[in-house]
Amino acid sequence: MGYDEIRGIGGAIGLVMLFIGFIGVIAYALWPGNRNRFDRAAQLPLEDDAPNGDMPRKERPSK
Repeated sequence: MGYDEIRGIGGAIGLVMLFIGFIGVIAYALWPGNRNRFDRAAQLPLEDDAPNGDMPRKERPSK
């Protein structure tokens, strides 16, 4: 077995692993149980109040 054959097998294994990872990420993002989590995360930038109790950004005094 030469270098080129090992490199080809390694490339094929890497491609399959990346494809499986991609499918896993897509499945996680589209899983019905995660919908509420992603909906809440999507609304965070639109909220006026800071989550740690600080003043909202629009009411902070300018420096």
